[in-house]
Amino acid sequence: MEEQAYTGFRDESAEMSETVKEKVSKSKAKTDLVRAALIVLGTLFLATGTVGIFLPLLPATPFFLLAAACYARSSKRFYDWLLYNRIFGSYIRNYREGKGIALRVKVITLALLWGTIIYSAFFVVDALYWQIILLVIAVGVTTHILKTRTLKQ
Repeated sequence: MEEQAYTGFRDESAEMSETVKEKVSKSKAKTDLVRAALIVLGTLFLATGTVGIFLPLLPATPFFLLAAACYARSSKRFYDWLLYNRIFGSYIRNYREGKGIALRVKVITLALLWGTIIYSAFFVVDALYWQIILLVIAVGVTTHILKTRTLKQ
């Protein structure tokens, strides 16, 4: 029978493989948790952006872009669905590609924005500082919309 030479090292391969398996398992659990959180966040941003289509004070495009960013890091299926959705997709694609906003959309958005702001500032809100804040927000949003390139159709 042949003797093995003593190397001073013990066979830790069985112990190491268990430790590696535990680390991989924990890492996968963290990854799954982050992925799920990003999907939930993306869905919340998508819902907020959808509301923003109908409420002029709440911009839709930034929330759609946030949803796209969350989906891009968590689910290719959700990301592709959002990017090629017939309702939401054009907002994201046009903005990302630098094409801009359609003139019709700009006009409707600004009309609804200012109608809602003026009504809110003078008929809903009593405090002067809130009226000023609403008007400043409207000016900021208007500036952003007007500076954004107009989409050529």
